[in-house]
Amino acid sequence: MTTRSWRSGLALLAVTTLTLTACGLDSGESDDTAEPAESAAAEEITGKITFSTLQLKPTFTEYIDGVIDDFEAEYPGTEVEWIDIPFQGAQEKIATDASAGTLPDVINLNPNFAQPLESEGLFVDLDTAVPELREDYVAGAWDAFQVPSQEGSFGFPWYLTSEVTMYNTDEFEAAGLDPETPPATFDELYASATTISESSDGEVYGMHPALENRFMLDLAKEGVPVLADDGTTWTFNTPEAVEHVEKLAELYQDGVFPPDSLTEDHAKETEAYQAGQVALFPSGPNFLTIIEENAPEIAEATGVGPQITGASDAANMSVMGLMVPTSSENQATALKFAEFMTNAENQLAFSKIVTIFPSVKDALADPYFTDDSDGTVESKARRVSAEQLDGAQNLLPVQYDDRVKAIVVGKVQLAMTGDLSAQEALDQAVEEANAVSGN
Repeated sequence: MTTRSWRSGLALLAVTTLTLTACGLDSGESDDTAEPAESAAAEEITGKITFSTLQLKPTFTEYIDGVIDDFEAEYPGTEVEWIDIPFQGAQEKIATDASAGTLPDVINLNPNFAQPLESEGLFVDLDTAVPELREDYVAGAWDAFQVPSQEGSFGFPWYLTSEVTMYNTDEFEAAGLDPETPPATFDELYASATTISESSDGEVYGMHPALENRFMLDLAKEGVPVLADDGTTWTFNTPEAVEHVEKLAELYQDGVFPPDSLTEDHAKETEAYQAGQVALFPSGPNFLTIIEENAPEIAEATGVGPQITGASDAANMSVMGLMVPTSSENQATALKFAEFMTNAENQLAFSKIVTIFPSVKDALADPYFTDDSDGTVESKARRVSAEQLDGAQNLLPVQYDDRVKAIVVGKVQLAMTGDLSAQEALDQAVEEANAVSGN
């Protein structure tokens, strides 16, 4: 697999909604041989641990091996065995290991994978084990590993992604828009997209809706309470959500979105931007490299602005983390290794290999993320993304699995084509989503 593919693949890993059922898990209580989390961090750092990642070999073998070597050198008597799991079959393997009590000592998961296991009590509560570390990390990243209605947080944030707004400055100029002033809110985004579509006589569309990727996330950005506070019941059929769907329907019917875009995913959106068919492209900054390789003329015309926000004023980020199972017999070394892997130095080094962002505040303060004086769009994208991480959150509910997504997107498509009203579409989506979720 090429480095370019991994740049996009690693970001995709961070945002992919993967839901792991808790079927077959035990009560979640730690093994009798495991030491209590409260005392683990104070114990001697020694002995062997296992460390599991999700398909990082062979592209990042040199980096991961280097961090492991540094850890073993700093803590003599330790040994870290690195296990890398392919994406295919990972869900089943983790479920089997969790049921058998044989999870590795440190495991790489995103919140979607982790939360069903967190809710079963299978991971060490870091707010209890290492409370002093919380302030080192971006607050929203640390909080991403919490469980609704439960105390504690269960994962060391590792690396982050956070989208920016890429836009074609040539199309902005052609439409009479200021190429130095990209949209920052939904209202500004839709206004710019409409102006571009109208001025191009149908040759260029303002934007792509990318419903599978953005719809529920955009509702959360607009401050819609998509889930009840306890995380069990879908509640996104609010007046604000109805207004949002009505606006999407208006944009589609007015030709601001491509006519075949309702059923297309993010990959098609990327292709459309690279082909010059759409002018606005909210996505991860890692896609700048892909655009440069596939469409250099479009890349040359690409500007970058902040992530689009709504009524909540919150930016979204996706999070990858490292968890320490309560079943680990060497929690002290496991906790120290997870802390070491995610420290500022190691995260900064990782971020210079692939387009990701560190979760530790000290790393984000490095000039690599703050200095865009070279004038490149890549350095500006890094700065913009890093700045918005301070108040960003993991806004997409982990319960938004493929079953719920299919229901929601299907109903919104019907509203956008006029086959359902926005209220009917959302009411039906909420009812059916709660049914498949067992609510």
